[in-house]
Amino acid sequence: MMKKPLHSKKNNKFTRKQLIILIVCITTGFIIGYSYKLTKNHEKNNNSYLDQEESYREDLIQQQERNKELAEELNSLQTKLRDYERSFAENEDAYEHLIEEAEKLRLILGNIPAQGPGLRVTLKDNDYNPNSTNPNEYIVHESHVLSVVNELKISGAESIAINGQRLKSNSYIRCNGPVITIDDKQFPAPFVIEAVGDADTLLSSLKIVGGVMDQLLVDNIVVTIEEKNLIQMPSINDET
Repeated sequence: MMKKPLHSKKNNKFTRKQLIILIVCITTGFIIGYSYKLTKNHEKNNNSYLDQEESYREDLIQQQERNKELAEELNSLQTKLRDYERSFAENEDAYEHLIEEAEKLRLILGNIPAQGPGLRVTLKDNDYNPNSTNPNEYIVHESHVLSVVNELKISGAESIAINGQRLKSNSYIRCNGPVITIDDKQFPAPFVIEAVGDADTLLSSLKIVGGVMDQLLVDNIVVTIEEKNLIQMPSINDET
C-alpha cells in the first residue's frame, strides 16, 4: 500500500489560513473606508448648518439695524411735524383746537408718549378649588381683559397698556391657555392694565352696579384697582 505525502495536508491548511486573513483584511478595510466617508459627510453637513445659521444671524442683525434707523427717522419727522404745528398755534388761535385734537389722536394711536394721572387694574387667577369640575373658571381669559380695556376706552382713557405693552388702535388680544397674546407678544398672569385719564371717571365706570367689576368677581377673578398720580407710557415707536 502506498502512503500519501505528509506535506500535502500541511499546504492545504496554510492556504486556508491565508484565505481567512485576506477576508478579514478586506472586511476591515471596507469598514474603515465606510466610517471615514460617514465622518466626512457629517463634518460637511455641520459646516453647512453653521454657515446657514451665521447667514441668518447676519441678516437679522442688518434688519434690526435698519428698523432702528427707520424708527429714529420716524421720530425725527414726527418731532418736526409737532414743531410746525406749535408754530402755527402760536400765530393762529384758530388752529389751537385742531392741534389739541391731533394730540389726542396721536395718544390713541400710541405715536407719542403718554403720562398723567390714571388707574391701574390688576387681574389675577383665583386659587383653584378642588371641588370644581372646571379649572378654567378660576383663570383670567381674554374676555376679562377686553371687558376692562373696552370700559376704560369708553370712559375716556387717553392711552392704555397691558403689562407694559402699549395698545394701538388696531391691537388685538388673544388667549393661549394660561397666557394672553398682545400684538404677537405673550404675557402671563397677573395682567396689569394701566390707563392714563381722569382716575375718578375711570374708577366710577368700572364700579357701576352690574358692570365690569361685578362680572369679574362673579367669574372668580381677583381684581385690584389703584389710583395713580402719575402713569408713564412710551410711544409704540420707542417700544419697537
